[in-house]
Amino acid sequence: MSKLHFTTKHANEATVKHNWYVVDGTNQTVGRMCAKIAAVLRGKNKAYYTPHVDCGDYVIVINCEKVKFTGNKLEDKVYDTYSGYPGGRKEEAAKDLLKRRPEVIIERAIKGMLPKNRLGRKMYKKLFVYVGGEHQHSAQKPVELKF
Repeated sequence: MSKLHFTTKHANEATVKHNWYVVDGTNQTVGRMCAKIAAVLRGKNKAYYTPHVDCGDYVIVINCEKVKFTGNKLEDKVYDTYSGYPGGRKEEAAKDLLKRRPEVIIERAIKGMLPKNRLGRKMYKKLFVYVGGEHQHSAQKPVELKF
């Protein structure tokens, strides 16, 4: 009687196929949308997900200025930056940042959900966020990603 022996197949750069997706941010809740996008960037939606390999897909986010916050986050949530100098901390409410640079809200949320290493930085480069409904990646034939 012989034993059955199964081996786990790990993904690698040769076996991974990167797809292109487009997400419309209109009336989407920021945190919920970004969590799903981060999972797609990591490749967790694929059967052959491997933690140490970039299995993720490319994601294009359009209409990022039309996202919404729940509760009082629009007024209460504060984004801060620090220049590195004493007294160099600047705060900005989500409402003001959404008017001035809406793409930053999506980018910062997704970047915080990715791994903090060179693999995470590689995954982050596959994210493209645009204000308005137009993007310049039509040659890649992106498929609409529904949540």
